[in-house]
Amino acid sequence: MDNMKSDFSIKDLENISGIKAHTIRIWEKRYKLLEPERTETNIRHYGLRSLQKLLNVAFLNSNGIKISKIVKLSNEEVSAHVREIASRGNIEHHAINAFKMSMFHFDQVLFYKTYMNLLERYTFREIFYDIFIPLLNEMGLLWQTNTISPAHEHFISVHIKQKILLNIEKLQSLEPKPATRTFVLFLPENEIHDIGLLFVNYELRSRGYHTIFLGESIPMESLSDVLEFFNEITFISYFTVKPIEREDVLIYLDNFKQLLLKKESSKLWLLGHKLGLLQPNDYPKATYGFNSIENLVKEL
Repeated sequence: MDNMKSDFSIKDLENISGIKAHTIRIWEKRYKLLEPERTETNIRHYGLRSLQKLLNVAFLNSNGIKISKIVKLSNEEVSAHVREIASRGNIEHHAINAFKMSMFHFDQVLFYKTYMNLLERYTFREIFYDIFIPLLNEMGLLWQTNTISPAHEHFISVHIKQKILLNIEKLQSLEPKPATRTFVLFLPENEIHDIGLLFVNYELRSRGYHTIFLGESIPMESLSDVLEFFNEITFISYFTVKPIEREDVLIYLDNFKQLLLKKESSKLWLLGHKLGLLQPNDYPKATYGFNSIENLVKEL
């Protein structure tokens, strides 16, 4: 755990809080908001307490409280104001900040308490769309800018997956709709980012559809085994980091069509970042791309 990030540059604070580094410097100079340590070369760096304080200040400021008023409050009063505003309805921003702090502290209890507080007013589906998806998008940007380590990203991902799996488990005893089509959910070889696919599985199961969840890194050839058991199959996959290049994606889709979409009733539905490499006319027959889980669900 010694290499876990607990020391941040001012650029890190900007990436995490959304407050521009220039504004943070002004707040420091004018209001003594944060008291950074400095390196021998006079470069600012900040600890977790400074990060937590800035997140709370950013939350209050985004909810209409002027910075000149916020800086006059004690830390306890700032926390009280955050709780009060969150309780009045703007809980999404507060919850995302709380999940971020749970990540930086590797605090499982804080993650659990934040999640349980959300469940008191939202459904799991609402939490995923309104809280978890924006949080995961932020995590992706923070990882790309080296603001967080892989350990931080994995901490959040594992806990979100636990909640999805828990809600899927509640649906396992439900009988699927009679004579329904079968959805086979999988990730291509060397693709391991399965949170989105897991949630699609939850959405399908909650609507009474029959699903077979195969998970990550599935060789295309092994998918042919399911063709022997089901007539009407819709394959669903996520292309997040694999296949890598546009040409690789096109080859994959063509091979998939030849091997697995021989029946008129078979389809391939796709989601993920790599679809941005494709044009609308790049999709073979019976293959469809969706830009969000919500739009995919509308097709059910």
